Amino acid sequence: MNNRNRLTTYILIGLVLGVIVGYFVNANTANPTGFADTMSLVTTLFLRLIKMIIAPLVFSTLVVGIAKMGDAKEVGRIGVKALGWFIIASVISLSLGLILVNLFRPGDAMAVSGHLPAVGTSSGIVTSGLTLKEFITHLVPSSIVDGMAKNEILQIVVFSIFFGTAAAAVGARATPLIDAVDGVAHIMLKVTGYVMNFAPIAVFAAVAGIVAKSGLGVLQTYGIFMAEFYLGIILLWVILILIGMAFLGPRVLRLIGLLKEPTLLAFSTASSEAAFPKTLEGLEKFGVKNRLAAFVLPIGYSFNLDGSMMYCTFAAVFIAQAYGIDLPMSTQIMMMLVLMLTSKGMAGVPRASLVVIAATLAQFNIPEAGLLLLLGIDHFLDMARSATNVIGNGIATAVVAKWEGDLEDTVPHKDVATSPLR
Repeated sequence: MNNRNRLTTYILIGLVLGVIVGYFVNANTANPTGFADTMSLVTTLFLRLIKMIIAPLVFSTLVVGIAKMGDAKEVGRIGVKALGWFIIASVISLSLGLILVNLFRPGDAMAVSGHLPAVGTSSGIVTSGLTLKEFITHLVPSSIVDGMAKNEILQIVVFSIFFGTAAAAVGARATPLIDAVDGVAHIMLKVTGYVMNFAPIAVFAAVAGIVAKSGLGVLQTYGIFMAEFYLGIILLWVILILIGMAFLGPRVLRLIGLLKEPTLLAFSTASSEAAFPKTLEGLEKFGVKNRLAAFVLPIGYSFNLDGSMMYCTFAAVFIAQAYGIDLPMSTQIMMMLVLMLTSKGMAGVPRASLVVIAATLAQFNIPEAGLLLLLGIDHFLDMARSATNVIGNGIATAVVAKWEGDLEDTVPHKDVATSPLR
């Protein structure tokens, strides 16, 4: 068993053990919340280790990739193709959520139950900073140091594009600096390998903590809603894979296999960010040149969160249904267009999907208190969203590489560390 498969196995073991231990603690201890708080420290430590890697990894790989492209026109062409795919994927994701929530109408059962938070009850979700104006002003960092300190991926991407393009324009005089940044990229990939050894422990802690705190009963209470949402996620996966197959052929199934580990990690920790380094590695093993993967993947983390976008329309209309608010299709389509804008860049916002939904509810006079219906199960929903984000960005990057002729036809199947930037 190679190292990659061994780590995947350990993550699965951690996931199963987490459910068992969490259930035991919830059923047999007087203070399961205390246990959950202790476990959250382990999860937080792991996620902070991952966040420690993200900024230097994104900056170094993206700068070297752009500098080695050597042509601002090529950067622009790839960027336009990537954004084009992201927009189409966004429309598909948001539309699927809208179709399924109108088909299943999960909010009707909640309305009949009568267990609704009073209108006007605060959800505690802060909604500032999600207007179009705020997004545009947030796009460009006032200080790259501040952007890196806060792990603002979109700001790091913007600065790196300018930096890498300028380095390419300078030419030979920038070569020593680019070589040094290339060295940083390889060091960060090695650090990633060290950090990932803690992933099974973090997965165990995350799952054990949430099950101990909420119990399996929360899954029974919201079972129908969760089953319908997970069915939607499966359908979205099928659609994305079929579209990917149209461009990549049967090889798309190998890509999904290579992304198994980061997808499982994202699912277990409910964090797309945690899976970023391994997603980058899996794409290169698939044959995507690192310079292109390092350019497209970080942009996807801000513009192509397919699972999160599907959830936004699904959850917003669910809350309206629960409160008996009839939304005409024209209003729902307008809501979808609003979410197209407000969902961009939400990767850097804590509890991102809930924040975006809260901002949208206010614009359409839907009670924000309805978010309280989702808080108890949001972690379990976020697990599916995060895993879907990894698959969506992986397929998007591979397809753009295919369009650019930067996808190798054959790649060795042996497990190797990420190779030098190409």
